Amino acid sequence: MGSGQTWSWSSEADGVLRRAGWRPDRAVPTDTWEWILRERGAFVPHEAARRFLRAFGGLVTYGWPADPLTTRSAIRFDPLQAEWEEERYGGMSREAGTTLYPVGRADEGSSRLGIAEDGRLYIAGDRVELLGETVDQALDRLVAAQGARTVSGTVEVPPGAQAFWRRLDAADATESDDAAAELRWPVRTDRVLRAGGWFQGRSIPVTTWESILLETGEYEMHDAARRFLAEFGHVGIPSRAPLDTMPWMDFQLDPLQAMWDAEILDDLGEQAGADLYPLGMVDRRNRYLAMADDGAVYTGMDTVSLWAATPDEALERLTSPVRPEAGC
Repeated sequence: MGSGQTWSWSSEADGVLRRAGWRPDRAVPTDTWEWILRERGAFVPHEAARRFLRAFGGLVTYGWPADPLTTRSAIRFDPLQAEWEEERYGGMSREAGTTLYPVGRADEGSSRLGIAEDGRLYIAGDRVELLGETVDQALDRLVAAQGARTVSGTVEVPPGAQAFWRRLDAADATESDDAAAELRWPVRTDRVLRAGGWFQGRSIPVTTWESILLETGEYEMHDAARRFLAEFGHVGIPSRAPLDTMPWMDFQLDPLQAMWDAEILDDLGEQAGADLYPLGMVDRRNRYLAMADDGAVYTGMDTVSLWAATPDEALERLTSPVRPEAGC
């Protein structure tokens, strides 16, 4: 896939994909996705998955016209939607009779998308189904189904939500004084960040995020953001219902959440008087988190405010209880 590939899908599929940001010569690096999926499920990429993700990875389709109905049924070509789901994809692979590598979700997030080593795309809801013998056929079918879909009112569960709470519940809540004294931050912050996917010494490539955001929003990644995302990229606390059971504010350190909102980030940067690079979103995706080149973290959507003067202070605040009686 990439430059030189000939596509034979419908004009509808072509329009939807181009509005999502696809172009015939698109070729984004896949390193970031591969590293994180190895961390969170030991997924082993094959060449067909790499070819597909270089061409379509990171895109979110909204159908046409873009309205609340088609937006709810968007196709998300985001392989990280499969984090912590190695067992589920193992079952999908057994049912399909071939090894499937995750490439995203469809059907309001309820269906998983996987690609086989021979390049055939599968969708798994109640059962695993082959979408088409070729990528062209599969994407035609996906786009057509999206356009015809009616909204069921289903609330999408954030990827990895249950896995986060299971890991947190299993964590040892009683750290010794000696161990706590050696921690970089409070015990609470350490436990929450580890449940969210961080570990000491973590260092992932950020080339995928850097490439996509430079292409779609002309974001220039500065060194402070690069260092931060290499250690904490795609770490987060998922939301859960009811909201009053949430000990902390939910957040996701995923810079691609700002993929099409460069104007918003530019405006926030002007207000802050700083060059802001997106880190992700907080508070049910109501506010962006962004970092200045001096490491200060800001938050906002219409207006900006300083969240913390340093990255570590920002993480401590993100993992602080939202209510005085809330614990971890």
